[in-house]
Amino acid sequence: MQVLCVGLPRSGTESLAQALAILGYDHTYHGWDIVYDSECHSPGWVRLVRKKWYPDTIPNKEDREITATDFDALLGHSVAVTDAAASVFAAEMVRAYPEAKVVLNMRRDVDGWVESLGRTLVRANESWGFWVASWLDRECFWAWHVYERFMWPLLFRAGGVEHSSMIRGLVPKERLLEWYIEDGWEPLCKFLGKPVPDVEFPHANAANGGWKARELQCNKRWVERAFVNLLLIIVGTIVVGALAVTYVF
Repeated sequence: MQVLCVGLPRSGTESLAQALAILGYDHTYHGWDIVYDSECHSPGWVRLVRKKWYPDTIPNKEDREITATDFDALLGHSVAVTDAAASVFAAEMVRAYPEAKVVLNMRRDVDGWVESLGRTLVRANESWGFWVASWLDRECFWAWHVYERFMWPLLFRAGGVEHSSMIRGLVPKERLLEWYIEDGWEPLCKFLGKPVPDVEFPHANAANGGWKARELQCNKRWVERAFVNLLLIIVGTIVVGALAVTYVF
């Protein structure tokens, strides 16, 4: 693990993931990986969330510590991390990977950041379609609950507004870059010791752009599959009912 981008959601996390890929960091683990990886890793992240915020539910005290081994089991194929995992487990990752450089990505426009949260994470939490689909599709269930029931709510309840101060207190100045997406390539490349690429800095996952495309991807992947599962349940129920009636008479 070489780079930890520990800023809160909606602060350029996917843009950073794409930028790091351009700079040669392959692979950068993003929050979307939690739900879109070929293997469903959501249950593993829920286990780590329980270790972090519900340690008393783990009988063996030696098992309550979160280590690099825990993280490597989920994102060991990556050399950088941003978004969900990095912000929720920022303190634990900083301790687990003491050689990694830390990018604290932030938004200057706090009101705009709060509005962006409302149009994305909060709105997704209020989606009845995803809630219903989570009861009919395993992958949707885990994706819904890992984010909307464990990661984001507990992060903000634990003091998300003090996140930046916490990071500054944990990371030595020579390992830390405070970065805003408007800063672009220059400070990021200088901090990482990379040449500035001759391409425009990526701007991904805008609320009305990249995020909307991700929502549509979720609809296709989960809601449609949940609908098929619902049809199978209905058909199966009808068939079983018909067989039962035939048997009785």
